[in-house]
Amino acid sequence: MHVCFAEYRILPEFREQFLVLADKLVAGENGLVQLYEGTDQPGLFVEIWQTPSEEEAERVKEERLSGHSSWSALSPWIAGGTDKLHVWTFKPAVSLPGSG
Repeated sequence: MHVCFAEYRILPEFREQFLVLADKLVAGENGLVQLYEGTDQPGLFVEIWQTPSEEEAERVKEERLSGHSSWSALSPWIAGGTDKLHVWTFKPAVSLPGSG
């Protein structure tokens, strides 16, 4: 299991519009992505994409950054634009319980 993690800040004046569209996008991903908002930093959002492999996580990362993703519709509301969309891939640092 690998994770693709995207982080960005949404301009306050677009927060409600963002949440409406983000809700639709999350629903369309069939549980593959979760969206969180910072409790200490309102307007700071992270997407967490669960993937079965590093290759798939990298594919999600490339698509998310490419501008071809349906999620790109959110980009105009990112403070600082797409230059402030940060996306990383993570792998498990330790063995997960029951993984062998």
